[in-house]
Amino acid sequence: TAIRRKENGWYDEEHPLVFLFLGSSGIGKTELAKQTAKYIHKDVKKGFIRLDMSEFQERHEVAKFIGSPPGYVGHEEGGQLTKKLRQCPNAVVLFDEVDKAHPDVLTIMLQLFDEVKSPSSGRCLPAHGKRVGR
Repeated sequence: TAIRRKENGWYDEEHPLVFLFLGSSGIGKTELAKQTAKYIHKDVKKGFIRLDMSEFQERHEVAKFIGSPPGYVGHEEGGQLTKKLRQCPNAVVLFDEVDKAHPDVLTIMLQLFDEVKSPSSGRCLPAHGKRVGR
């Protein structure tokens, strides 16, 4: 329903679409995210971003996720998420193994879903696309 509302122009452009897929390992959450990307973009390779959240288990890895704060080296480059969203702003993003991420990373994700701004820079992200979390 949410995808159909977006296709028909009935959605809030200030907030990305967010889906939460929960369940045991091996039941098809990742495949559902890929099929959603295929439906929306007709090409999974161009419209699907997978982030392994187990790579962000430590507090200092928040910068690797969204980029360094202003004044730090590499601030303009952004993090793994922001770089990929710049390349494909309407992508379906799968946050795989999200339960393994540091709580600060999860807080950042909630801010992104709500404000669509990078907490490290305050700049708007091209995140008017879809979000698929797991």
